Amino acid sequence: MLHRTLAALSLCATAFVPASLGAQQPSELVHALNRSGPRFGVTWLGGSITDTLKSKYKIDVAPVITQFGWQYERQFASLENGPVALNEWVLLIGGLDQGVFIPSLTWLVGIRTPGNLEFGVGPNATPAGVALAISMGVTFRTGALNVPINLAIVPSRFGARASILTGFNLYN
Repeated sequence: MLHRTLAALSLCATAFVPASLGAQQPSELVHALNRSGPRFGVTWLGGSITDTLKSKYKIDVAPVITQFGWQYERQFASLENGPVALNEWVLLIGGLDQGVFIPSLTWLVGIRTPGNLEFGVGPNATPAGVALAISMGVTFRTGALNVPINLAIVPSRFGARASILTGFNLYN
């Protein structure tokens, strides 16, 4: 009985799918865009993060550090103008303003709406430890130039980090 019900539902579902959509391959429905580019901004180090950096690595920094780096971003855009999937790797160097080198690597997976609002989540690794990063932002477009503004929060066992980053990339 269950097998017949599932077969009937599947037959009904295919009746509502346009023939042109059913015949298309995924590569015809989605195209990938490279939206990589430089990033810069500031990070606030909360909790005992500065103490942890000082005791473990002899890195003495103020609670606010500059960030500079590169974001490798692939956007998988739907040709139907809906939300798009994002895969981002953000490699940053923090503390250059204070004469220190604090690397950070974050992998974010998320979505961007047709209005260019975005949300992502993924792992973050720094000398202060590993944690889960949560990012949100908006991208402004002016001609062929995209200007993202992102806020990221990274709660960890040593305290939270909050970053605001901007940069640019070319719209292809």
